[in-house]
Amino acid sequence: MSIAYFQKEKVFKIDTEHTSYIIGLTDKPAYVGHVYYGARVEDHDLSYLLRTSEMPFVPSQNNRDKLLFMDTYPMEYPVHGTGDFRGDALKVRTEGGHEVLDLHFVSYEILNEKPKLKGLPATFGKEAQTLKILLEDKICGVQAELCYSVFADSDALMRSVRIINKSKTPVWLERVLSASFDMDDTGFDLVTLHGAWARERHISRNPVNYGFQGLSSYRGESSHQHHPFLALAEKCADQTKGEVYGVHFVYSGNFCGSVYKNQFDQLRVTMGIGEENFCWKLEAGEDFQAPEVVLTYSAEGLGGMSRIYHDLYRQHLIRSPYLKKKRPILINNWEATYFDFDEKKLLAIAKEASKCGIEMLVMDDGWFGSRNDDTTALGDWFVNEKKIRGGLKKLVDAVNAEGMKFGIWFEPEMISPDSDLYRAHPDWAIAVPGRTAVKGRDQYVLDLSRKEIRDYVFERVSAILDSANIEYVKWDMNRQLTDLGSYDLPADRQGELSHRYVLGVYELQERLIRRYPKLLLENCSGGGARFDPGMLYYSPQIWCSDDTDAIERLMIQEGTALIYPLSTMGAHVSDCPNHAVGRVTPFETRGYVALAGTFGYELDVTRIPAADRAMIPKQVEMYHKYHNLVADGDYYRIASYSENHIYDCYMTVKKDKSEALLTYIQVMAQPQVHTKKIRLQGLDPEKRYKIKRFNIETGKEEPYSIKQALSGDTLMRAGILIDKTWGDFKGMLLHIVEV
Repeated sequence: MSIAYFQKEKVFKIDTEHTSYIIGLTDKPAYVGHVYYGARVEDHDLSYLLRTSEMPFVPSQNNRDKLLFMDTYPMEYPVHGTGDFRGDALKVRTEGGHEVLDLHFVSYEILNEKPKLKGLPATFGKEAQTLKILLEDKICGVQAELCYSVFADSDALMRSVRIINKSKTPVWLERVLSASFDMDDTGFDLVTLHGAWARERHISRNPVNYGFQGLSSYRGESSHQHHPFLALAEKCADQTKGEVYGVHFVYSGNFCGSVYKNQFDQLRVTMGIGEENFCWKLEAGEDFQAPEVVLTYSAEGLGGMSRIYHDLYRQHLIRSPYLKKKRPILINNWEATYFDFDEKKLLAIAKEASKCGIEMLVMDDGWFGSRNDDTTALGDWFVNEKKIRGGLKKLVDAVNAEGMKFGIWFEPEMISPDSDLYRAHPDWAIAVPGRTAVKGRDQYVLDLSRKEIRDYVFERVSAILDSANIEYVKWDMNRQLTDLGSYDLPADRQGELSHRYVLGVYELQERLIRRYPKLLLENCSGGGARFDPGMLYYSPQIWCSDDTDAIERLMIQEGTALIYPLSTMGAHVSDCPNHAVGRVTPFETRGYVALAGTFGYELDVTRIPAADRAMIPKQVEMYHKYHNLVADGDYYRIASYSENHIYDCYMTVKKDKSEALLTYIQVMAQPQVHTKKIRLQGLDPEKRYKIKRFNIETGKEEPYSIKQALSGDTLMRAGILIDKTWGDFKGMLLHIVEV
């Protein structure tokens, strides 16, 4: 890890162990250009890559063609209005109504730390360095402070920007992206994650074409439909080889990310807050901090990129004390009962679950106010003692007496039109005065940009948590933001609402985990609509999807694991026929798929078949045996059901390469075919390993069909054969152990 400025050549060089990022300056006027990002190089003076010796030259040499220069120079932070038509990162409107910027280099600073970002989630760590580059437009008095941070133990590069108004009048920020870089297109594919409710984060890969390609969300959340991530992958890149550039936004609201290919086959990559529904009034002397973007470069394909992100987020983003702990195996009553429960039913589930080794009961939606369906009472966070007779503490004490912890569901950001809170404060809902707001799931959204509303929410949630021994909170958010209007913001600040809302969510969750530092917080948004790095800063796990079907989860969890550690994925064994798709899969297979996550249950344990119930203690043993290997190991994707439509296969390898766990799911059985041959990954070529198969019936490991010990080199090059299994939706776990 090192950051240096070479004054003679006017070059900045940022190095991690395996990557280099180089920035160059032109002569006066001093424009900041993107020189190089990729595999680590020893030389620093690569400024020839800026092509300033070619036509149209720099403006100091050829001012008559400055327009062409502005539209071809590889800008490090492009701005609006002076001839760069490839997409800009910053657009500012002055009090006079003008939108023209021309930023020039002013100064730089190198810090031996990574500063916090005010009010925002961001990566953190002690062994870090940060480069700050200050740019300014002296005409309108706007400055942009570009920040680049690296950690000693990571190949990731963190970027953010702070905009400062040095003028004497206000300006309006109409677009503030956090990162941009230009590069030549050598034939890249664009990799993104797309989906919908119940089928989030499916991987999409398409060639980069001319013009703009990208993704965005203007729903007030990172969304089910798109994800604040994109990657550029060489055509030849797969899981083990090829160059891949990753771009991931640490933010939980509106975003836009794009790749633009121009007439010279140059690419511009950008990521930041979505400009739709965004306009921020910046008074004289004020500053605006944009969220962080995490850049990665991998010469080892998509798998290499995945492992960079996984290690970074485990070591430098997730703060929860549960990061290094086994999470309690929980059972959630939602798919078991929906709204139809009382304290007797919950206690019956707890008693049976406890016998099976399950460690926590989570009471989901329906315990508060007059909430017996999804049309009422959001905001009325008072225990319904007609349903929970004797009160919450009595129930929690009874669950604790069964040897189980207790957790609870909230949806703190929402308000029902049919609620005491709305009747008392209709102006607390986001809405345009005089208009009837659009309902979603028969609910509105609280205006969390307002302090008094945040204080009310925190007071009510805290009152519930203080009333009993509650050790887990599931924080849900079940609809998008529409009808953007705040009764509190002045007319010239209404465009700030979407971002202020996200800042309000962050403030609430920060207050929650500070007041309850031992609390296990799990975020959720109708499933996975807000599964993003911003949320991981506050909670170590996020509910991956409301679709708990094991086969659907293969694709959802594959896309999620492309950039997130397995330990962050909320995953449960649920009932069959599955509530989302009606599919019936073996209970054994459901357990194997849920193991690639936090592992828990989403069913009525008192009503499932006896054979399934008898298997739960064995699955519990399985979780405890392999959890650390799954949660902390390096992740390798071997095969993708979404690509081959037959089987799915992935493995996790302990950091010291002494053991690995391979999960194989046969989705569709085939007649008259050979056994599948797969090549393992991530092992030590010189170590020797034995393979054992986990037997769910006994809860023990038994010898595999390959009896002899084999070298890691053999296992990765020659591969192994997967024993034939009869039937669809069958799975197995193979434990590969050093001998």
